Amino acid sequence: MVESLKRDELKGKMDRGDDFVLVDALGPGHYESSYLPGAIILPYEYIGEAEKVLPDKNAKTCQTS
Repeated sequence: MVESLKRDELKGKMDRGDDFVLVDALGPGHYESSYLPGAIILPYEYIGEAEKVLPDKNAKTCQTS
């Protein structure tokens, strides 16, 4: 199950320098105009390829809300 992470919680993680991998599942056009600093781009249609590009296969998964 994917846990929901509120935007202010994500900002807090970023501000504190927490160790995490941020994946942006927007398409390239949206990523270029509103990407999150440090995010790995993984367009939604390629989410099945995540295991090939993400460093920690056992990491907790969250989505922003």
